[in-house]
Amino acid sequence: MNSTSSSAQHLPSTTASDRSRSHDDQAQVDATHRIPVPGERALVLHGGGSAGNAWEIGVLAGLLDAGLDVTAPDLTVGTSAGATVAAQLTTTTPTDLLAAILSAAPPQRTGAFGRGAPGPFGPVANHMEVTDRIIAAAEDAADMRRRMGAAALDLDATSDGSGAARWRTTVAARLPGAHWPERTVLITAVDARTGEPVVLDRFSGVDLVDAVAASTSNGFGVPPADIGGRRYLDGGYRRNENADLAAGYARVLVLSPFGGRTRHPLEWGMQLAAQIDELRAGGSSVETVFPDDAALTAFGTNMMDLSTRPPAARAGYDQGSALAEQLTAFWR
Repeated sequence: MNSTSSSAQHLPSTTASDRSRSHDDQAQVDATHRIPVPGERALVLHGGGSAGNAWEIGVLAGLLDAGLDVTAPDLTVGTSAGATVAAQLTTTTPTDLLAAILSAAPPQRTGAFGRGAPGPFGPVANHMEVTDRIIAAAEDAADMRRRMGAAALDLDATSDGSGAARWRTTVAARLPGAHWPERTVLITAVDARTGEPVVLDRFSGVDLVDAVAASTSNGFGVPPADIGGRRYLDGGYRRNENADLAAGYARVLVLSPFGGRTRHPLEWGMQLAAQIDELRAGGSSVETVFPDDAALTAFGTNMMDLSTRPPAARAGYDQGSALAEQLTAFWR
């Protein structure tokens, strides 16, 4: 525990009326202004592909089995793979989710969006290379998000257009349903056409499945999500862990499969360390859980590889069990 391709170099043209209409639409969808009065406990779940999702489930199950339930806080923030966990936890216990991972049939590596799979836009292995070039070319975080959206939409235009619908079907199969819970769950995303960050909740007029599909659409291995004709990208492009959305909460627990690392220039402030500084300056107590050596070994070199899920979940469970006593004092 620890306290481009050339298509990326231009942006789609928009008129002033387009931008105004887009802003008005986003204001209706975006939940940032609706975040309730801060409460006691917030749980922040970051992305990390198939392995990161399984590791987070394992950590939560290990904590629960050791006597500490952190799955029903006043606020849950889910980003990318963490958005899937946040949605799964609305009706299912981490113990059941863990059991499902460990009992699943061995995955086929050639399945959709797995290692070596073609994906909608070509081999998924190109994802890191393409996004690294976009980050290097960007002037700041806002410019990076606009470039990511432009590149992803350009790539999508060269496909048969079915990728977003296929990804939504994949996401729906992993979730308990399309309905949001009564408690506050925030799912992060980015408007692919404008680059503007978006936070989705149960008042956004977006099904839970669509929100998770948006937050997990990295734009290159998975196309931008399509929600009523609007396109959305992975919430990790907003800010890495998005822990800043828990500002004002007394206790904030962050699970980060990437261990707080960032690929962005530190001056952009995308990194978890900057978010933690902001939270603590506002009076929050913050604890983080990062993968230990066993978990990192389980992750291997491709966190999108479905075969990493069982070992990652087991490693997470062991971590959660070991941390339960220490985190109990913090959480309760």
